[in-house]
Amino acid sequence: MTTSHHRSRRTVTRAAVAVVIAAGTTTALTGTASAHAATDAVTVAPLVKGLYQTSYSERNDVLWTTVAVGRPPVVSSSLLKVDPDTLEVERTITPPVTDAATGALEAVYGVAVDDEHNTVWTTNTRNNTVAVYSQRTGKHLVTLPNVNHAREIVVDERHDTVWASAFTDGTLVAFDSKTFEEKQRITVEGSGPTGLVVNERTGTAYAADLTNDQVIEVTATSATPRLIPAGDGAISIALSKNGKTAYTANQTSGDVSVIDLKKGLVTKSVATGAGALSVATDDRTGNIVVVNRTAATATVVDPKAGKVVRTVTTGANPNHVEISDGTAYVVDKSGAGLDGADQIHSFRVTR
Repeated sequence: MTTSHHRSRRTVTRAAVAVVIAAGTTTALTGTASAHAATDAVTVAPLVKGLYQTSYSERNDVLWTTVAVGRPPVVSSSLLKVDPDTLEVERTITPPVTDAATGALEAVYGVAVDDEHNTVWTTNTRNNTVAVYSQRTGKHLVTLPNVNHAREIVVDERHDTVWASAFTDGTLVAFDSKTFEEKQRITVEGSGPTGLVVNERTGTAYAADLTNDQVIEVTATSATPRLIPAGDGAISIALSKNGKTAYTANQTSGDVSVIDLKKGLVTKSVATGAGALSVATDDRTGNIVVVNRTAATATVVDPKAGKVVRTVTTGANPNHVEISDGTAYVVDKSGAGLDGADQIHSFRVTR
């Protein structure tokens, strides 16, 4: 999907393993608590070691979460099916083995859901591939090669297209989401595409170019990309609901850039925190959330006003943010849970 996803939240209770942080205090739950009982509460739950990214499925009401631990050969990796309300793991899917001798797995890192075809796509960065799994059964359906240092992936359901960023090659690769065939390959020499987003109304894809501090724009009608200036160390990108504005999280400068896509220029820069790494849009309010890895915070920004409206403390090394129906989900790489488990945090974007 393009940016944040919507669903009808049901009344639930949080699992006792979660921790609710409200009004500057931390309380361990001994029973259960209403979901988001305090409007400024942050709910934290440990999952497993090695969390990377999440993607919300409206069709199945699931947070698909990628896990990978260590350097090659990676022998610990999984695709988790997480309940977005209780933050409990409902199912663990192990990727295919790629080397029987070492037990190396086709480790998963980036993730995006295709609710139209009921699949979930992953980037397998160490293997230079992307893969597709069934959301219904968890079955590994296919592995698609030649996406060197595959970093992120995004689904355009309206145009049956999935885009992946190949960081090493400076390439954006498009696949047919029905047939899994490669349909387009766009290379910008000397670039390093990382974060991705797509405007499903137009089919235009946008990539944050970490190497050159810019945005790569690829339209459905032109094979020649347009290059738009961004912030210092642009690594992640999101779009406004109307698709006219892009937001880049800038890792080097620790801020977010607000970019007018028609004019092709940065109109505002808002400081968010050291190591800004991931950004997502809340379509309900128009606010954005930026995860700051070094600062260990998630910052809610009003991009129209160009100001920070809230800063949420996370665990160490927050890595990714996903927004669904006004709730932000942030995964960290803190190792703060039992046996070094990383954590997931959820909070309402508005208070």
